Amino acid sequence: MTLRPSPKVQKAREALAGRLSEIRKDAGISGRELAVRCGWSESKSSRIENAKTPPSDADIMAWCRACDAGGQVLDLIAANRPSDEAHAQWKRLQRSGLRRLQESTGDLYRQTKVFRVYVSDVIPGFLQTPGYATALLSSIAAFRGTPNDVRDAVAARMKRNTVLSHGAHRFSFVLEESVLRYRVCSAEAMAAQLGHLLGVMDLPNVAVGIIPFAGRRSVWPMPTFTIFDDTRVHADTLDAASTLTEPSQVELYARAFDRLSQGAARGAAVRSLVAGALAHLD
Repeated sequence: MTLRPSPKVQKAREALAGRLSEIRKDAGISGRELAVRCGWSESKSSRIENAKTPPSDADIMAWCRACDAGGQVLDLIAANRPSDEAHAQWKRLQRSGLRRLQESTGDLYRQTKVFRVYVSDVIPGFLQTPGYATALLSSIAAFRGTPNDVRDAVAARMKRNTVLSHGAHRFSFVLEESVLRYRVCSAEAMAAQLGHLLGVMDLPNVAVGIIPFAGRRSVWPMPTFTIFDDTRVHADTLDAASTLTEPSQVELYARAFDRLSQGAARGAAVRSLVAGALAHLD
């Protein structure tokens, strides 16, 4: 019996097939001519182009070579990776809770050497105190209706975040000033969180920039994202945490991070912004 791919996998397969079809058409060759150039049957070209058969990496390289589109090979091969990894759907959390989500990225965090993190909504997970994380994850669990394993999830997050104190890992954070002002926890917990942020800034492997409300900017505020080395991006949305691995996607987010960084205050100016947020706590 042939197993049918999941709807998510099939959708990704169809998207890849569509891109391959466009490449062939842009090259101005027929499916038959493509098959001749690739040294396979015309039916194989048709099956790949109609998402009936998933192409191998070698098939993609041959296809692009036949269409003189070698510059697209890396992106297409990345898109051809199993798409179950591409989206961590929140539905999965409804079954397993928040703790497993924290633990699932442990290996990735340990392997990554350089982290670039942009946040526009809350204090980034790397920098959260237990009190702040408890309030935030409690609100997420309540909103999503996930199993209430917040205590275990917070413990897992704190354990995961020990990578911050390892000199082998380097971190660059860019925060919107609004992150300092949003109240997702009590005034006491927020004061402790902002104090912790000031302390983290003294770590030699951590750089923190904050984009002030009044600052002139060259790019707009964006949803939160994290770049792991130069190979992978996690981009957050309301219903999913997207994993992007295509080189062009990673390059796009890296360019966005660089632009956002240019508008960020540093050093004493950052400390002044944090101190201002502390002073306005009730």
